[in-house]
Amino acid sequence: MSISLDEARVAAFARRKRVNAIALTMSMLAMGFGLFWLFWILWETLRLGVGGLALATFTEMTPPPNEVGGLANAIYGSFLMVLLSTFVGTPIGVMAGIYLAEYDPKGWLASVTRFVNDILLSAPSIVIGLFVYAVIVARYKTFSGWAGAMALALIVIPIVIRTTENMLQLVPAGLREAAYALGAPKWKVILSITMKAARAGILTGILLAVARISGETAPLLFTALNNQFWTSNLGDPMSSLPVTIFKFAMSPYENWQKLAWAGVLLITVTVLGLNILARVLTRNKN
Repeated sequence: MSISLDEARVAAFARRKRVNAIALTMSMLAMGFGLFWLFWILWETLRLGVGGLALATFTEMTPPPNEVGGLANAIYGSFLMVLLSTFVGTPIGVMAGIYLAEYDPKGWLASVTRFVNDILLSAPSIVIGLFVYAVIVARYKTFSGWAGAMALALIVIPIVIRTTENMLQLVPAGLREAAYALGAPKWKVILSITMKAARAGILTGILLAVARISGETAPLLFTALNNQFWTSNLGDPMSSLPVTIFKFAMSPYENWQKLAWAGVLLITVTVLGLNILARVLTRNKN
């Protein structure tokens, strides 16, 4: 009886090893399949993008067809709108996240806010662009950098809200209780204890939000549109890298296509750098 039981155990162990080997092989193949396309995309972006990089890319305006030029106005427009949208969206997102995590985590207003926030997180960016078009562009009869920044801010806000709430909820309750026991008011506890403990995670969420909006094209097509010339006036149509890439990549002109690939490379490097920075901050936090 004992021999047959031992044989059954050995057979079960061998079966588990086979299943484990098959599952591990399938997982490795899936990972390799994904990495293959990722590295292929990155290689093609690098190979074709480097050819369009030159000093003129960063110093000259977008050119007419078959003429020499650069992406200076598009780079500046993207930087200005991303910076403004981050400046507007980050405080709103952080304060809303603090309210949801610290002041009213189970109230009806918190439930409604989370529901609306989930809708904004899952909504296609083109829907947000159409909303801002109807509210701002159609009302004032002009495309503008302000409208583009507003559309991007509406993408930033839900990401920062979700990240801030989750990071604050991960702070141990004992830290808050210790501060309350010392007589600290709630605002002081939030500012000096919970926010300080969660700052790396909150900053990571902000960086990921910036990485997200850096490559958004659809909202800007309906709001900022495009501008072939340099402009610092946010009340006028404003150029941006994603829209310029879309326009140049669809054209039959070789110089525009080279500049489009150069813009793709710049956005890819920027987004990749922001994601790496976010991972580094998270790793240091852990």
